[in-house]
Amino acid sequence: MTINTLLILTYNEIDGSKALYDKIPFELFDEVYVIDGNSTDGTIEFWKDKGHNVYLQKIPGRGAAFVEGVDITKGENILFFSPDGNENPADIPKLLSELDNYDLVIATRFGKGGESEDATWFRRFGNNLFTFVVNLFFRAKVTDAVNGFRAIKRDKYKQLNLPPSKFEIEFQMTSRAGKLKYRIKEIPTHEGDRIGGYSKAGSFSVGFSYIKVLIREIFIGKKFLKKVDKN
Repeated sequence: MTINTLLILTYNEIDGSKALYDKIPFELFDEVYVIDGNSTDGTIEFWKDKGHNVYLQKIPGRGAAFVEGVDITKGENILFFSPDGNENPADIPKLLSELDNYDLVIATRFGKGGESEDATWFRRFGNNLFTFVVNLFFRAKVTDAVNGFRAIKRDKYKQLNLPPSKFEIEFQMTSRAGKLKYRIKEIPTHEGDRIGGYSKAGSFSVGFSYIKVLIREIFIGKKFLKKVDKN
């Protein structure tokens, strides 16, 4: 029997957590962990009151949330979700079900059938640009290389040997998955407006970090590859 893990990434997302909680299909998962970046707005207390495991990050940053969250869980299938309003919980079953046939599943905002209410023209341009370079250099064949709303098989994630970075982890994950010719599937999603709080990712700083990751990934090739013992 396959174990499914839901990792909910939070950092001062009390409004979104309250608004979306009842829409999350918890019943699809065998384990649920809230990976929190040490919130101060009541987010931690909200999730604890609901009876969920809350893990406080040792290292700040979204990438660290991914890495630390995977390390403390056991599921063969891992789905990452942020309750900020951008990610639609109705798409969670679709992402999870596609892991039956694919290694990595990404919710696309810019592919056929996808849309975004939150992306400015500049952010849309940046996302499309970095998706283009991922496809150009690493043959990922995706339309939204950087969206964090995604699911992946644990053994495939472990092979990628991702460092605890900040907002570039999704970009790096897609790049390395392309290098290793993972079976990647995209499902269209509707990105809604943010619910409360504020975006922690600055367009210029994130873009600059993507450029550094891109250069590094071009030069290292597949030297990151980590052998995974499935037994």
